[in-house]
Amino acid sequence: MTRSLFTLLCAVIMSSTLLLVSTPLQAEYADVVLNKRAEAEGMRPVIYPHWFHRIRFRCKVCHNELGFEMRAGANDVTMAEIIDGKFCGMCHNGQIAWSTEHCDRCHTGLPGLKSGIRGDSETSGPGRW
Repeated sequence: MTRSLFTLLCAVIMSSTLLLVSTPLQAEYADVVLNKRAEAEGMRPVIYPHWFHRIRFRCKVCHNELGFEMRAGANDVTMAEIIDGKFCGMCHNGQIAWSTEHCDRCHTGLPGLKSGIRGDSETSGPGRW
């Protein structure tokens, strides 16, 4: 291999590596902040780790079977409904996942966070959020 070809190859590898390291990561299924009611009712906002749930379940589990609309902010979920086994409460029942008695596991957001998606505003899922 000639010296100039070797130098060019090294430059390409180094710039590719630098590009990968310096490019900010974007979550395909980002976190969702839920604060439509939380702070008004004296609780911290909920940080819903969408990616964490998505790697375990297909979209249809929550968006068809549990009734969540596929648009951030479109769901009007109350703690009473969750405690009654609707929405999040279908799984967060103490058997499949922790129960609603562990408030601090979901209500982890800093006060003042606005509802919406954090981490990336578009997914490669069924639509734009």
